[in-house]
Amino acid sequence: MNNKYLTIYNDIAEQINAGALEPNHLLPSENELKDRYDTSRETIRKALNLLSQNGYIQKIRGKGSVVIDRSKFDFPISGLVSFKELAQKMDKSPKTIVNDLSLIKPNDYLRKQLNTSKAELVWQVIRTREIGGSKIILDKDYLKESFVANLTREICEDSIYNYLENDLKLTISFAKKEIVVDVPTEEDRNLLDLEGFHNIVVIKNYVYLDDASLFQYTESRHRPDKFRFVDFARRNH
Repeated sequence: MNNKYLTIYNDIAEQINAGALEPNHLLPSENELKDRYDTSRETIRKALNLLSQNGYIQKIRGKGSVVIDRSKFDFPISGLVSFKELAQKMDKSPKTIVNDLSLIKPNDYLRKQLNTSKAELVWQVIRTREIGGSKIILDKDYLKESFVANLTREICEDSIYNYLENDLKLTISFAKKEIVVDVPTEEDRNLLDLEGFHNIVVIKNYVYLDDASLFQYTESRHRPDKFRFVDFARRNH
């Protein structure tokens, strides 16, 4: 039967949805599945490819097909939300790891993103966000020193936005956002749990104060299986 692979796909998908096959569970090999379903290896491959395309499994070279944790966190696209604010809505314990906090001379790329001069120094804050024991977000923040004279690791481990708004009395107003899918860098692979993943979702934020001053550029790099990027849209008449 030509659509037997769909029957196999549906059977495995139902087992995953029901929890019979748990996240990180390794599926039987293609040969074992071929014998179990009494079909060809090509039919099994078609079923596995469809499971992979629909986010049920991740194929890992040299290891096999691993069940993906399909629980996703809603990440609002249109709002300006700090990780701490987002984490408060989660039932899993989040953790922030400060990989780097330094005052740097921005390179050509950062000067362009922040629309700043060679003379102005910029805070570089690189943080790994761990949720449920997995490192799934890499936040790379760059803030102009002219607006933020001081930063500490304690502030960065807690909430930079809380510090800016409540201690420095800055009014963060709006942001321009870009979302792209990229290939993970060596830094991504060193700081995130990306085994088996070949893409990463990057949200670029250009953040402005209430006087329209651009003071921050951020790259928030997300493992693709853990987030559902959501927005609310209303049609104008």
